[in-house]
Formats: sequence, C-alpha cells, structure tokens
Amino acid sequence: MPNKTAVVSGGTKGIGKAIVAKFMENGFDVITCSRNQNDLDALKDETVAATYQGKLFTFKSDLSKKDEVIDFAKYIQTKSDHVDVLVNNAGVFLPGEMSTEKEGSLEFMINTNLYSAYHLTRSLIQGMIASKSGDIFNICSVASKMAYPNGGSYSISKFAMYGMSKGLREELKPHGIRVTAVLPGATYTASWDGVDLPEDRFIKPEDVAEAVWSAYSLSRNSVVEDLIIRPQLGDI
Repeated sequence: MPNKTAVVSGGTKGIGKAIVAKFMENGFDVITCSRNQNDLDALKDETVAATYQGKLFTFKSDLSKKDEVIDFAKYIQTKSDHVDVLVNNAGVFLPGEMSTEKEGSLEFMINTNLYSAYHLTRSLIQGMIASKSGDIFNICSVASKMAYPNGGSYSISKFAMYGMSKGLREELKPHGIRVTAVLPGATYTASWDGVDLPEDRFIKPEDVAEAVWSAYSLSRNSVVEDLIIRPQLGDI
C-alpha cells in the first residue's frame, strides 16, 4: 500500500521543518518547497540521515509569486495523485508599524502569507473533495486574533489567513475535509534571530509539529478548529 502524502509549504526551517520531520517519521511521503535550493538540499541530507519511513520530494519555488505557486502545485501532482494533508506554512514576518513600515510591506506579506495558501489550496482541493477526505492546516499566528505593537502588515495578513481558514472549513465540512487554524505564539525560529531572550522563553517548533500531528490523529468524527499555542510565560 503506498504511503500517504503530505504537502508542507516552506518546509526547510522552523515550524515547517518540524512538521516535515513529524509526518515523515510517521510514514508519510512529504512534498515541500523553499526559495533557497541550498536549504532544500540540506533538508534532503538530514531526512536521509534520519532514515524516516517516508520519502521527501522538494521543489524550488518563491510562493510570494502566483505563477510559482502554480508551478509548485503542478509538481505536486506529478508526485502524487492524492494529497492527504496540506500544511500552508510558507510565510514571512517584517516588523513595523503601518504608518512607517517600508512601502510594499503589506503587498509582500499578503502575497506570501495569504495568497500563497489560497492559490495552493485551490490547486489541490479538488482531489480531496473527490475522495471525501483530507486535512488542511493553515499556520496562522496569535497575531491572527490580537494585534500587537510593531506587528503592522503582518497582523493584517495573519488576520486574513485566519478568516480564510474559517471560510474554508465551512465550505469543506460536507466533503469530509477538516480545516485547522494553527495559531502559535513566539516560536524559536529564524524570525527571532538577534533577539536577546533565552531559548526557553519560546515555543519549540517540535511542539507545534506534535500538536498538528495530534490534531490529525483524532478520529474523523472530530476536528480541532483552532489550535492556539503560547510560550508558558505568555506572549513576547
């Protein structure tokens, strides 16, 4: 029997990388992408060394550009005729205030954090509908529910991603497809490079991956609609 397939956008770092590892160690074939070929090559080397049960397929793609999202979707369809799990993880964080942030920040983060998920989901969803099964995890943020200083256009993009998750869930309920919005707080990833805080003040990416896997592992009778994870000591 062939392995199940998970697609994880932006899977070479942080939360995405941890989710790739979690699904591969549980026997999934995983298809992922990154803008950086060196990062993809390094991820391949790591997964080979880990001797996971699943296989890894990688594709170089900048998901801030619609045509490259579509190219990634076409690549996915050459590797699998059915996607069991879609994790819309690709994203970017540019700190700043709306009144003073760099021109184009909103457009760039909307393209990367929202439109990439929208177009990738639309490209893959018909297969899930046809099989009446599947899970979609949208990696949102606590910034999807509560704006904070210096969040600027990032919060706008993540509020929109959360809204997309809610709308998609209602559309896909009749088709047996579960949609989960994952809302992590500050997670120890490259986004926080240079911040003078101890590592134990952050969420571990592996904990987010574990929570996603747990939500996926529930019986089909149940769905985790919102998965909110914060550092034990609260938001940063």
